[in-house]
Amino acid sequence: MDDHGVVDVGDVRLAYRSWGNPMGAPVVLLHGLTGSAASWDKVGELLGDEWRVYALDLRGHGESDWPDDYDLALMCEDVLGFLDELQLDRVGLVGHSMGGVIAYRLALDHADRVEYLVLEETPPPYPRELTESAPPEGPVDYDLAVVPAVRAQIFAPDPEWEERLGEIVAPTLIVAGGSDSSMPQDRIHDMAAEIPDCRVITIPVGHNVHALQPQQFAEHVGEFLTS
Repeated sequence: MDDHGVVDVGDVRLAYRSWGNPMGAPVVLLHGLTGSAASWDKVGELLGDEWRVYALDLRGHGESDWPDDYDLALMCEDVLGFLDELQLDRVGLVGHSMGGVIAYRLALDHADRVEYLVLEETPPPYPRELTESAPPEGPVDYDLAVVPAVRAQIFAPDPEWEERLGEIVAPTLIVAGGSDSSMPQDRIHDMAAEIPDCRVITIPVGHNVHALQPQQFAEHVGEFLTS
């Protein structure tokens, strides 16, 4: 059973869910663009058998504030503030898609806070042509304004993101979704080669690996966190 909480980070109120023993080593889960902490429910329960697990609604998503001010750097600051408010010193950080970009940037700028890094279907930091995103059908639990703001940064990343990959010191696991993924897979291994302590696994179910195969995903992450 998960617990729900909120925390104020600057002017933004962030909602989160948590599972597991409060005394367990902390693991923080970051969802992708248009996702929410709810997408981690099954994985949170599974990992909660051994760790204290937190899943955060990033700004503009789910039950967190929708401040109409969106930028990946701001989201990184939000996550750092979340760690500070909950007094989480060093964590295992797991990010899906956009959440993975936030996770590896946090691992670069605050290496002392990230013990292990898991990047699930995370866009490698190489520029590619910006494609049109399909409009949502029906009501959504995210701010529509967050989508173009974040996609613009992901498709045209700051060159520094690639240049600094070699500075990541946390052991890193990249989880790819294989040929059925909506995210191009061709440069995942290029990214992995630039991170000093990194390995890649493929769970061939598409982009939302943790939602489609939570048991298998949690098993791989659990093995990695104890390796």
